[in-house]
Amino acid sequence: MLSALELTGRARTHVREFVIDEATRFVAHDKAGEAFMHMRAAAARHGIDLVPLSAFRDFAGQMKIWTAKWNGERPLYDADGGVIPHGALDEDGLVDAILSWSALPGASRHHWGSEFDVIDRAALPDGYRPRLLPDEYVAGGPFARLGEWLHTGPIEFGFFRPYDIERGGLHPEPWHLSWAPLAVPALGALTPELMREAIEAASDMPGRERVLARIEHIHTVQVCRVGAPAWPV
Repeated sequence: MLSALELTGRARTHVREFVIDEATRFVAHDKAGEAFMHMRAAAARHGIDLVPLSAFRDFAGQMKIWTAKWNGERPLYDADGGVIPHGALDEDGLVDAILSWSALPGASRHHWGSEFDVIDRAALPDGYRPRLLPDEYVAGGPFARLGEWLHTGPIEFGFFRPYDIERGGLHPEPWHLSWAPLAVPALGALTPELMREAIEAASDMPGRERVLARIEHIHTVQVCRVGAPAWPV
Protein backbone atom coordinates (compact mmCIF):
# COMPACT_ATOMS: atom_id res chain seq x y z
CA MET A 1 0.00 0.00 0.00
CA LEU A 2 1.21 3.51 -0.78
CA SER A 3 1.87 5.99 2.01
CA ALA A 4 -0.07 9.24 2.37
CA LEU A 5 2.79 11.16 0.79
CA GLU A 6 3.04 8.71 -2.11
CA LEU A 7 -0.72 8.76 -2.70
CA THR A 8 -0.72 12.55 -3.00
CA GLY A 9 2.44 12.83 -5.09
CA ARG A 10 4.55 14.39 -2.36
CA ALA A 11 7.06 11.52 -2.33
CA ARG A 12 8.82 9.47 -5.03
CA THR A 13 9.86 6.52 -2.90
CA HIS A 14 7.54 4.12 -4.77
CA VAL A 15 8.72 4.77 -8.34
CA ARG A 16 11.81 4.31 -10.52
CA GLU A 17 12.98 5.13 -14.03
CA PHE A 18 12.44 2.83 -17.02
CA VAL A 19 14.33 3.19 -20.29
CA ILE A 20 12.72 2.43 -23.66
CA ASP A 21 15.56 3.87 -25.74
CA GLU A 22 18.02 6.76 -25.60
CA ALA A 23 15.27 9.27 -26.35
CA THR A 24 12.46 7.84 -24.25
CA ARG A 25 12.36 7.24 -20.52
CA PHE A 26 9.54 7.21 -18.02
CA VAL A 27 9.03 6.93 -14.28
CA ALA A 28 6.56 4.47 -12.77
CA HIS A 29 5.95 2.08 -9.91
CA ASP A 30 8.27 -0.88 -10.30
CA LYS A 31 5.60 -3.51 -11.00
CA ALA A 32 3.42 -1.20 -13.09
CA GLY A 33 6.41 -0.21 -15.21
CA GLU A 34 7.36 -3.84 -15.79
CA ALA A 35 3.78 -4.61 -16.82
CA PHE A 36 3.88 -1.67 -19.22
CA MET A 37 7.07 -2.95 -20.86
CA HIS A 38 5.47 -6.36 -21.43
CA MET A 39 2.39 -4.64 -22.89
CA ARG A 40 4.64 -2.53 -25.11
CA ALA A 41 6.22 -5.69 -26.54
CA ALA A 42 2.77 -7.09 -27.31
CA ALA A 43 1.72 -3.84 -29.02
CA ALA A 44 4.87 -3.98 -31.17
CA ARG A 45 3.66 -7.27 -32.64
CA HIS A 46 0.69 -5.29 -33.99
CA GLY A 47 2.93 -2.61 -35.47
CA ILE A 48 2.31 -0.16 -32.63
CA ASP A 49 5.21 1.67 -31.00
CA LEU A 50 3.55 2.18 -27.62
CA VAL A 51 5.19 4.91 -25.55
CA PRO A 52 3.93 6.93 -22.58
CA LEU A 53 3.58 10.62 -23.20
CA SER A 54 3.13 10.87 -19.43
CA ALA A 55 3.52 8.38 -16.58
CA PHE A 56 4.35 9.23 -12.95
CA ARG A 57 3.80 12.88 -12.14
CA ASP A 58 4.50 14.30 -8.70
CA PHE A 59 2.56 16.98 -6.83
CA ALA A 60 4.78 19.76 -8.14
CA GLY A 61 4.33 18.58 -11.73
CA GLN A 62 0.57 18.48 -11.38
CA MET A 63 0.64 21.92 -9.78
CA LYS A 64 2.49 23.32 -12.82
CA ILE A 65 -0.34 22.09 -15.05
CA TRP A 66 -2.97 23.53 -12.72
CA THR A 67 -1.24 26.91 -12.44
CA ALA A 68 -0.64 27.23 -16.18
CA LYS A 69 -4.30 26.53 -16.92
CA TRP A 70 -5.48 28.86 -14.15
CA ASN A 71 -3.31 31.68 -15.50
CA GLY A 72 -4.36 31.14 -19.11
CA GLU A 73 -0.94 29.91 -20.18
CA ARG A 74 -2.39 26.57 -21.34
CA PRO A 75 -5.72 26.15 -23.16
CA LEU A 76 -8.93 25.00 -21.50
CA TYR A 77 -11.08 22.59 -23.53
CA ASP A 78 -14.75 21.67 -23.52
CA ALA A 79 -15.98 18.09 -23.89
CA ASP A 80 -15.60 18.25 -27.69
CA GLY A 81 -12.07 19.59 -27.61
CA GLY A 82 -13.09 23.17 -28.35
CA VAL A 83 -11.16 25.93 -26.62
CA ILE A 84 -12.97 27.69 -23.75
CA PRO A 85 -12.19 31.44 -23.51
CA HIS A 86 -10.24 31.83 -20.29
CA GLY A 87 -11.39 35.39 -19.60
CA ALA A 88 -15.06 34.40 -19.63
CA LEU A 89 -14.74 32.26 -16.48
CA ASP A 90 -14.98 33.19 -12.82
CA GLU A 91 -13.06 31.22 -10.19
CA ASP A 92 -15.62 28.43 -9.91
CA GLY A 93 -15.76 28.22 -13.69
CA LEU A 94 -11.98 27.94 -13.85
CA VAL A 95 -11.99 25.12 -11.30
CA ASP A 96 -14.65 23.27 -13.28
CA ALA A 97 -12.91 23.78 -16.63
CA ILE A 98 -9.52 22.62 -15.36
CA LEU A 99 -10.95 19.57 -13.59
CA SER A 100 -12.77 18.47 -16.73
CA TRP A 101 -9.45 17.36 -18.23
CA SER A 102 -6.82 17.63 -15.48
CA ALA A 103 -6.75 16.21 -11.97
CA LEU A 104 -6.35 18.29 -8.85
CA PRO A 105 -2.78 18.31 -7.49
CA GLY A 106 -2.71 15.73 -4.73
CA ALA A 107 -5.56 13.80 -6.34
CA SER A 108 -4.03 12.76 -9.65
CA ARG A 109 -3.88 9.06 -10.41
CA HIS A 110 -0.51 9.80 -12.00
CA HIS A 111 0.89 10.32 -8.48
CA TRP A 112 0.61 6.57 -7.86
CA GLY A 113 2.98 5.39 -10.58
CA SER A 114 0.24 3.21 -12.05
CA GLU A 115 -0.98 5.49 -14.87
CA PHE A 116 0.18 5.91 -18.46
CA ASP A 117 -1.00 8.34 -21.16
CA VAL A 118 -0.01 6.53 -24.34
CA ILE A 119 0.53 7.29 -27.99
CA ASP A 120 1.71 5.28 -30.99
CA ARG A 121 5.07 6.78 -31.85
CA ALA A 122 5.11 4.95 -35.17
CA ALA A 123 1.97 6.80 -36.24
CA LEU A 124 3.21 10.31 -35.47
CA PRO A 125 3.14 12.54 -38.57
CA ASP A 126 6.30 14.58 -39.11
CA GLY A 127 6.28 17.60 -36.84
CA TYR A 128 3.03 16.59 -35.15
CA ARG A 129 2.61 17.39 -31.46
CA PRO A 130 0.03 15.17 -29.72
CA ARG A 131 -2.73 17.08 -27.93
CA LEU A 132 -4.23 14.10 -26.07
CA LEU A 133 -7.76 14.74 -27.24
CA PRO A 134 -10.30 12.05 -28.21
CA ASP A 135 -10.39 12.95 -31.91
CA GLU A 136 -6.82 11.69 -32.23
CA TYR A 137 -7.87 8.12 -31.27
CA VAL A 138 -10.83 7.59 -33.62
CA ALA A 139 -11.14 7.07 -37.37
CA GLY A 140 -9.27 9.82 -39.15
CA GLY A 141 -7.01 10.56 -36.20
CA PRO A 142 -3.30 9.75 -36.11
CA PHE A 143 -3.77 7.17 -33.34
CA ALA A 144 -6.89 5.47 -34.69
CA ARG A 145 -5.20 2.05 -34.89
CA LEU A 146 -3.94 2.44 -31.33
CA GLY A 147 -7.44 3.45 -30.23
CA GLU A 148 -8.82 0.16 -31.56
CA TRP A 149 -6.06 -1.91 -29.95
CA LEU A 150 -6.61 -0.26 -26.57
CA HIS A 151 -10.11 -1.75 -26.34
CA THR A 152 -8.69 -5.20 -25.56
CA GLY A 153 -4.88 -5.32 -25.84
CA PRO A 154 -3.99 -3.95 -22.38
CA ILE A 155 -6.31 -6.28 -20.43
CA GLU A 156 -3.88 -9.21 -20.58
CA PHE A 157 -1.33 -7.13 -18.69
CA GLY A 158 -3.62 -5.84 -15.93
CA PHE A 159 -4.45 -2.47 -17.48
CA PHE A 160 -7.86 -0.83 -17.88
CA ARG A 161 -9.14 2.58 -18.94
CA PRO A 162 -10.61 4.54 -15.98
CA TYR A 163 -11.90 7.30 -18.25
CA ASP A 164 -13.45 5.12 -20.93
CA ILE A 165 -16.85 6.88 -20.99
CA GLU A 166 -18.42 10.09 -19.73
CA ARG A 167 -19.40 9.79 -16.05
CA GLY A 168 -19.68 13.43 -15.09
CA GLY A 169 -16.11 13.74 -13.81
CA LEU A 170 -13.13 13.94 -16.14
CA HIS A 171 -14.06 13.68 -19.80
CA PRO A 172 -13.25 10.40 -21.61
CA GLU A 173 -9.53 9.83 -22.15
CA PRO A 174 -8.99 6.88 -24.51
CA TRP A 175 -5.22 7.24 -24.09
CA HIS A 176 -5.20 6.80 -20.29
CA LEU A 177 -4.25 3.34 -19.00
CA SER A 178 -4.29 2.32 -15.36
CA TRP A 179 -2.55 -0.71 -13.84
CA ALA A 180 -5.29 -2.28 -11.75
CA PRO A 181 -3.30 -4.12 -9.02
CA LEU A 182 -1.96 -0.78 -7.78
CA ALA A 183 -4.60 1.72 -8.89
CA VAL A 184 -7.64 0.01 -7.39
CA PRO A 185 -6.34 -0.04 -3.79
CA ALA A 186 -4.82 3.42 -4.21
CA LEU A 187 -8.18 4.87 -5.19
CA GLY A 188 -9.74 3.34 -2.09
CA ALA A 189 -7.04 4.87 0.10
CA LEU A 190 -7.21 8.43 -1.28
CA THR A 191 -9.62 10.27 1.03
CA PRO A 192 -10.89 13.86 1.00
CA GLU A 193 -8.86 14.41 4.18
CA LEU A 194 -5.62 13.47 2.42
CA MET A 195 -6.50 15.74 -0.49
CA ARG A 196 -7.25 18.62 1.87
CA GLU A 197 -3.95 18.11 3.70
CA ALA A 198 -2.00 18.29 0.43
CA ILE A 199 -3.81 21.43 -0.79
CA GLU A 200 -3.56 23.21 2.56
CA ALA A 201 0.22 22.80 2.39
CA ALA A 202 0.32 24.45 -1.06
CA SER A 203 0.03 28.06 0.09
CA ASP A 204 0.82 29.53 -3.36
CA MET A 205 -1.78 27.52 -5.28
CA PRO A 206 -4.10 29.75 -7.34
CA GLY A 207 -7.75 29.14 -6.52
CA ARG A 208 -6.78 27.31 -3.35
CA GLU A 209 -9.66 28.57 -1.20
CA ARG A 210 -12.27 27.68 -3.83
CA VAL A 211 -10.78 24.20 -4.13
CA LEU A 212 -10.74 23.66 -0.37
CA ALA A 213 -14.38 24.72 -0.14
CA ARG A 214 -15.28 22.06 -2.72
CA ILE A 215 -12.92 19.25 -1.73
CA GLU A 216 -15.64 16.72 -0.83
CA HIS A 217 -17.43 17.32 -4.14
CA ILE A 218 -14.17 17.07 -6.10
CA HIS A 219 -13.40 13.75 -4.41
CA THR A 220 -16.86 12.38 -5.20
CA VAL A 221 -17.03 13.54 -8.80
CA GLN A 222 -13.52 13.91 -10.21
CA VAL A 223 -11.75 11.21 -8.18
CA CYS A 224 -14.35 8.49 -7.68
CA ARG A 225 -16.41 8.61 -10.88
CA VAL A 226 -14.13 6.35 -12.87
CA GLY A 227 -14.34 2.99 -14.54
CA ALA A 228 -13.13 -0.20 -12.90
CA PRO A 229 -11.47 -3.29 -14.31
CA ALA A 230 -13.84 -5.95 -15.55
CA TRP A 231 -12.05 -8.63 -13.53
CA PRO A 232 -11.36 -9.15 -9.81
CA VAL A 233 -8.25 -7.43 -8.47
